[in-house]
Amino acid sequence: MRMEISIAPLTTLPAWQALETHYSKVRELHLRKLFADDAKRGERMTAEAVGIYFDYSKHRITDETLRLLLQLAEESTLRARIDAMFRGEKINVTEKRAVLHVALRAPQGQSIMAEGKDVVPQVRAVLARMAGFSNRVRSGEWKGHTGKRIRNVINIGIGGSDLGPVMAYEALRFYSQRDLTFRFVSNVDGTDFAEATRDLDPEETLFIISSKTFTTLETMTNAHTARDWLLQTLKHPAAVARHFVTVSTNAMEVTKFGIDTANMFEFWDWVGGRYSMDSAIGLSTMIAIGPDHFRAMLNGFHQMDEHFRTAPFERNLPVLMGLIGLWNNNFFGAQTVAVLPYEQYLKRFPAYLQQLTMESNGKHVTLAGTEVDYQTGPIYWGEPGTNGQHSFYQLIHQGTKLIPCDFIGFLRPLNPLGRHHDLLFANMLAQAEALAFGKTSQEVQAEGTPTWLAPHRTFEGNRPSSTFLLERLTPEALGKLIALYEHSVFTQGAIWGIDSFDQWGVELGKALAARIIPELEAGAEGQLTHDGSTNTLIKRYGRAKEPSHGR
Repeated sequence: MRMEISIAPLTTLPAWQALETHYSKVRELHLRKLFADDAKRGERMTAEAVGIYFDYSKHRITDETLRLLLQLAEESTLRARIDAMFRGEKINVTEKRAVLHVALRAPQGQSIMAEGKDVVPQVRAVLARMAGFSNRVRSGEWKGHTGKRIRNVINIGIGGSDLGPVMAYEALRFYSQRDLTFRFVSNVDGTDFAEATRDLDPEETLFIISSKTFTTLETMTNAHTARDWLLQTLKHPAAVARHFVTVSTNAMEVTKFGIDTANMFEFWDWVGGRYSMDSAIGLSTMIAIGPDHFRAMLNGFHQMDEHFRTAPFERNLPVLMGLIGLWNNNFFGAQTVAVLPYEQYLKRFPAYLQQLTMESNGKHVTLAGTEVDYQTGPIYWGEPGTNGQHSFYQLIHQGTKLIPCDFIGFLRPLNPLGRHHDLLFANMLAQAEALAFGKTSQEVQAEGTPTWLAPHRTFEGNRPSSTFLLERLTPEALGKLIALYEHSVFTQGAIWGIDSFDQWGVELGKALAARIIPELEAGAEGQLTHDGSTNTLIKRYGRAKEPSHGR
């Protein structure tokens, strides 16, 4: 089944045109006035569901803004697109695939169809195999080739096969088994592998090779280097089967590599890489935190999935989040979003969101192939907690760029130490307040600041931000938080009328690299057919490889 594309061009929709008129009336409004005129604004402009409290009051929006944004969602057939995704229709139209990451966290007994087949039983079967294997590694039952217990686990992948696992491991390290060491290798730069393995014993090391096709250049280059590293010590090729497992579907290549296909964990083409951390790609996560915590994370995902699927748009967290982001992006011209988790364990969360958001919605044509005449996905970036305050917050507060911020906070710490959490939480609240309300020249001068210095100490304010509060960072909470962003991305992509689930933009560079690699290795200067700049750079690299270079 393929979902029909029948939506009118976005900028011709009545709600879009009404928003353009509305924007001209509210763009100069200041949050100081909006709050002064509505004593209940900070209570009213909030939403809460499945354990996440969302405060969106510090955006330049009014009740009319929200009404028009919700109308835009309806006119963009967002509800039909949500239903189509959950029904297993092929909403990834350029690759003719269903988009069913929601099936990865569906509970036993729920039915989700793809190609006329219920996929939930096969998902649950893989999860059961993952749990069995994880328990064997965690308990020490799984031994390496020489009989030693596995103490080190290295995940080798790239993109979604790396960013999800490394983010989840760091986010849930509090729950991890501490007598196991986890490392992650993704970059084809040899330094990544060298540093990951420098202090490890091959006899105690397990590699997880995460590549659906078992052909991904960067992943397989690192996988073969890992194999060589292992066999330098263990010598016998049979050792590979005790020290390597894989997340793949290419049984032939897996066998050729030396991995027992009994230890090949499957996932499916209806799971995009950046949506796959809760599939078998999360095997390293499950080994780290255990099957029970992994299932709790899946439950968190599922709770948000159901909320997104069923909640009215005016109370739907991902929909509201996506609509307000679209308002900032398309009407105020905000080109980036800063993600600011006030929780050290979420230090890799902004990097994870970069792929989720920018690979999904970094598109310049609609589903029908026509070029858009409006901005699509913004740039996502960020750092955890108070670190960013002493780095880039200066630009957010007093720079010339408008940068909406997502503040993510937890009411209870995982590691309570003295006043630490009070100070952390106070800083988050203070930054959101300062961004919204700033400090006027009159306020600055009233403090006795010299007139000449007052402009430098004045804060314009009126900088938008969202605040998300959760009780505590648990596996379940992490699942909810990730799904919140997944579905917000979907919401925006559906309204922009783009395919949020393909990624053709990564292909051209790969194809060109495949041409350049043999030229670098062979030094084929006379046969170069690139542009003048690339040819010159290739020649310079070739000269650097010559034995006499630098002597």
